[in-house]
Amino acid sequence: MSAHESMEHAEHAEHASGSNKKIALLIAVLALFLAISETLGKGAQTESISKNVEASNLWAFFQAKSIRRTVVQVAADQGKLELGATTDDARKAAVQKQIDDWTKTAARYRSEPETGEGTEQLAEKAKHAEHERDEATAKYHHFELASAAFQIGIVLASATIITGMAALAWVAGLLTIAGLGMTGLGVWLPHLLHLH
Repeated sequence: MSAHESMEHAEHAEHASGSNKKIALLIAVLALFLAISETLGKGAQTESISKNVEASNLWAFFQAKSIRRTVVQVAADQGKLELGATTDDARKAAVQKQIDDWTKTAARYRSEPETGEGTEQLAEKAKHAEHERDEATAKYHHFELASAAFQIGIVLASATIITGMAALAWVAGLLTIAGLGMTGLGVWLPHLLHLH
């Protein structure tokens, strides 16, 4: 091998080494973004599950209060029937007092702003929890797509080192941008794209 050939070989190796360092840096950046999107995704998934459980519990409490309210309303209606059939004034007063108590209880079961446990308040809380669940689920879908883009980018960038095909590194770079875009949408505009 001549000195000239050795020099060309060394320059080529140095160029390849510099190129591989850039690809390694791209892989490291992709791995960082992957870790971030995975962490955000797990957080969103956990929040989605938590809010789903919260909404289910609130709707169950709503149903229980609705059933109690219906039972009390039926009792008040029965009392009104008894009131019409009673001639004894003392009995009428007692039945009327019981009807009034049942009516107040039914009204309290319907709306109880001081405790937030009336059916109106429970329905509002449950709807809010459902909205938060849907928001977290939308974020989760975006973070999952971002993670997939970063993972594929890592594979393609790694393949660039082996094959020397620069086009794979460019595609990996584009996937990085796409992954960052999906992560950004997940953080700030999760309902812009409907992914479910």
